[in-house]
Amino acid sequence: MNQAEFIKTISPFKDRVFRLAKRLLVSTEEAEDATQEVLVKLWNNREKLATYSSVEALAMTITKNYSLDRLKSKQASEMRIVHSNYSDRQAGLQQQAEDRDSWSWAEKIMQTLPEQQKLILQMRDIEQYEFEEIAKIMDMNETAVRVALSRARKTLREELTKTHSYGIKNN
Repeated sequence: MNQAEFIKTISPFKDRVFRLAKRLLVSTEEAEDATQEVLVKLWNNREKLATYSSVEALAMTITKNYSLDRLKSKQASEMRIVHSNYSDRQAGLQQQAEDRDSWSWAEKIMQTLPEQQKLILQMRDIEQYEFEEIAKIMDMNETAVRVALSRARKTLREELTKTHSYGIKNN
């Protein structure tokens, strides 16, 4: 595989690799480093890529593993999971402020979820991966992925409802 073929292969999902790394590592610089490491690993194994049914799933698995390894390292002792892939809607300023506030609460709640649920929620609801792809990346069966996603969504929904109900009662 030459450079042009490699670029054509990885281009469709390169940004997803970065976003997953950013979700796990928080720091843009750390996520950029992780993305570069993943691409180097893929490049070094470029002759074997054709043997994989999904190069994207392989890349996401490498990203997940690399990022989790970084989180476990001493250098990563103060990292936390945050999602910053949020873009304001074009509605009025008040709606944008409400959206930011809701997203801020959702991020805080997501931080309390178990690691597996955070990753699955990110891949399914934000990155729009299919259950089969998530199952491959997470090395789980699809039913377990669906259950973890359901639990994550339920926790998120319950906590957001508590937050918004609390705000209404005190206004």
